[in-house]
Amino acid sequence: MFLAVIWQQVTEQERPEALAWTLLKERVATELEDQGRKPAALETLAFERAIRAACDPILDSFRAEFRAQVTELEDTMGLYAAMARLPERQFDVMVLQFALGFPTKRTALVMGVCEATVRSTRRAAKRRLAADLGLEFGEDTDDEE
Repeated sequence: MFLAVIWQQVTEQERPEALAWTLLKERVATELEDQGRKPAALETLAFERAIRAACDPILDSFRAEFRAQVTELEDTMGLYAAMARLPERQFDVMVLQFALGFPTKRTALVMGVCEATVRSTRRAAKRRLAADLGLEFGEDTDDEE
């Protein structure tokens, strides 16, 4: 609703997607603070809330499927917990690209960084997740975008 109220200012920004992403993250942090939650839970809760905040009819089925997959991954590999331990920028890239399906270019626009930064951040996140999960990290083959 806040975006609707300030929509004129948003559309005048050079990168409105980056502003929207920042505002979402600030809203999540405020909500956590209002609920008296500890900052250590921020990344885990921000992930779930980012998915909810993107709610529209198209994402309803995605969310249900994704939650089922997250539950399965948590039980078998601990991926969700490992993602929660990623640094903020790596976490954001993983959410935007793999949870929301954004291509590198759109992810870069939303985050307000260049595409090369998204690619290198994604590689670093994958390496960190692989190490955290005790998996071998091979060649990163999805950098061909």
